[in-house]
Amino acid sequence: MQDTLIQKNSKKGRKLLLVIGTAWLFDAMDVALLSFIMPLIKAEWSLTPAQVGYVSSVTSLGMVFGSILCGYMADKFGRKNVMIITLIVFSVCNLLLAFTTNVNQFMLVRFITGMGLGGELPVAATMLADNFKGKKQAKMLIMADSFWAIGWILAAVISNTITPLYGWRASVIVTFFVMMYAFVMRRHLPENYEKKEKTSLKEQFSGIFNHDVIGKTLALSFLWFVVMFSYYGMFLWLPSVLVLRGFSIIHSFQYTLLMSLAQLPGYYLAAWLMGKISHKNILTMYLIGTISSASVFSVASSEGMLLASGAFLSFFNLGAWGALIAFTPSHFKADIRGMGVGFSQSIGRIGATIGPYLIGMLIGMGFGIPVVFGMFVVALILGVIVLAVGTSETY
Repeated sequence: MQDTLIQKNSKKGRKLLLVIGTAWLFDAMDVALLSFIMPLIKAEWSLTPAQVGYVSSVTSLGMVFGSILCGYMADKFGRKNVMIITLIVFSVCNLLLAFTTNVNQFMLVRFITGMGLGGELPVAATMLADNFKGKKQAKMLIMADSFWAIGWILAAVISNTITPLYGWRASVIVTFFVMMYAFVMRRHLPENYEKKEKTSLKEQFSGIFNHDVIGKTLALSFLWFVVMFSYYGMFLWLPSVLVLRGFSIIHSFQYTLLMSLAQLPGYYLAAWLMGKISHKNILTMYLIGTISSASVFSVASSEGMLLASGAFLSFFNLGAWGALIAFTPSHFKADIRGMGVGFSQSIGRIGATIGPYLIGMLIGMGFGIPVVFGMFVVALILGVIVLAVGTSETY
């Protein structure tokens, strides 16, 4: 298969990586900031653990619809326009969030925010996959996904500096203005994809469920479900879990920041391994590492063990996400790639919706952290099995 013009030009390739990487960066800032302000919202509106679970899950519910709709629109109308629309949606919603006065308003805005967030990442991944092939494609997808860690770290810095002085609303407004930077960056997005305006949504669905692809579609969808179920369930609740373990809100922010720094080497190692061993083996390694780290974190009793196991959990869980980002697009042809990536991630968003809700429900029922995290371990083990038997090797 011929390399694209962008792949041949390393300078243009780095520029495209920087521009599209902001999709992951700003999405991560949004998700991370939500996790940091959850203890504050819980106290301000006197929420029960179950209600906190609802608030955490409603964004992911919006992402379910956003992933499918925007994946289809990206195949039909072009990647660039859809990416810009998703950016506008969740940026404006972040500003509106600061003016909510009760939990119902908060949840409505977060649902709409989720539609923008859920639509952006599949389109961003598809755009990179269109412009790079083979090993280069996999590495670029993981490097773009590594911007997620930077966004999480920036959100932690904002939470540590602005939130204690001015409250969570000020932090949300700051993220809105930071996101405006992406409007400038995305003016430089290429649109070298041929739009298929006559393709219907039904035809796109048929493409990812024909007899040649359906097995891969189902397996990848389940893997995305497991990865997002575990990630959003564990990390949206991470500051709250640390508070439950006896840490102050500010200390929970600081510890989460330290744990988040471990995400970057997780991504970079996965990118370095691309081409040296199969994508399937890389993903398997990271899933097993996530299982081990979650198991230790759930029973950690000392501050040092919490920090160390939390850091390894960040390293492996986010590295698994990056490896899966690289693994997924290569299973779909270009004309159904947006729908394929969007659909599989939309199933993942269902997991992202269920995970935080289940934690809130189980904690509200009196179950301890080991039981809660044990649920994620079981799901991840099932993911390893499906990966082994339901997907193909890619390099």
